[in-house]
Amino acid sequence: MKLVTYQAHVEAAPRLGVLQDATVVDVAEFGAGAGLDLPHRMLDFIDLGPTAVTRLQAALQAARGDWGNASALPLHNVKLLAPIPRPRKNIFGIGLNYLDHVAESAKALDTQPDLPKQPVVFSKPPTAVIGPDDPVRHNADMTQQLDWEVELAVIIGTRAQQVPRDTALSHVFGYSVIIDISARDNRRAGQWIFSKGMDSYAPFGPCIVTADEIPDPQVLDLWLTVNGVKKQSSNTAKMLFKVDELIADLSTGITLEPGDIIASGTPEGVGAGRDPQEWLWPGDVIEAHMQGIGSIRHPVINSTPVK
Repeated sequence: MKLVTYQAHVEAAPRLGVLQDATVVDVAEFGAGAGLDLPHRMLDFIDLGPTAVTRLQAALQAARGDWGNASALPLHNVKLLAPIPRPRKNIFGIGLNYLDHVAESAKALDTQPDLPKQPVVFSKPPTAVIGPDDPVRHNADMTQQLDWEVELAVIIGTRAQQVPRDTALSHVFGYSVIIDISARDNRRAGQWIFSKGMDSYAPFGPCIVTADEIPDPQVLDLWLTVNGVKKQSSNTAKMLFKVDELIADLSTGITLEPGDIIASGTPEGVGAGRDPQEWLWPGDVIEAHMQGIGSIRHPVINSTPVK
């Protein structure tokens, strides 16, 4: 299933929907008609556990396109928000997780040229999250080196504490797309959170695809364009640490909980690694794409305070 958080109109409250072709069906309303008590928020649905996914899937199949009294709106008539508009915790970011990106970062950003022996972990606060078509803010007083990174987002579905690699994927609720926006000139003493955690620096969406539809997250093409020009193009098979390794590693010391998000790293082709270097500026448009999941598009706008 493809699950979304949507608004029927600008002033409407966010609701949980399921994408059926080009139609967004309200999950709580559809569930009520099918005899299922289902929530209207994504996090509440994730909290119900794997059985909620199975029951909703079965009800959708039985309905055969008859949504009863549930709101069923054309996709182009709704506003999609980030699938989890306000995560409960910081997003777990993974740095230097593709071979060629390690090399380009060592050349351009003075990171270590050796391959990491363990995942490199940083975080992005919940306030960094924006949804499809929302603007990425460029504050020229803060950065002259705003960069892009397309990544597979992993959403945890069940509590994971010290889990082995061979069962790690069983804790995944689903997958999405995230862009790790980075102000390269705002790293502080080797720490990345300020550089990567400013407002609007985590574009996220357009949906969460449940894990049953992506049994192997290491076979997905991903790519990113700036103003229609392809800048990144790779496959998740090229991750140094695969998704199951990331979950196993993080859970050795940090309990992963339902709704937690892991941004699993980016391939080569970032602006800092290009010759000459390229950066995002107001007026640019970035689009990130993930096979089997979808695309997100974001304009870059000027947010420099007027003096």
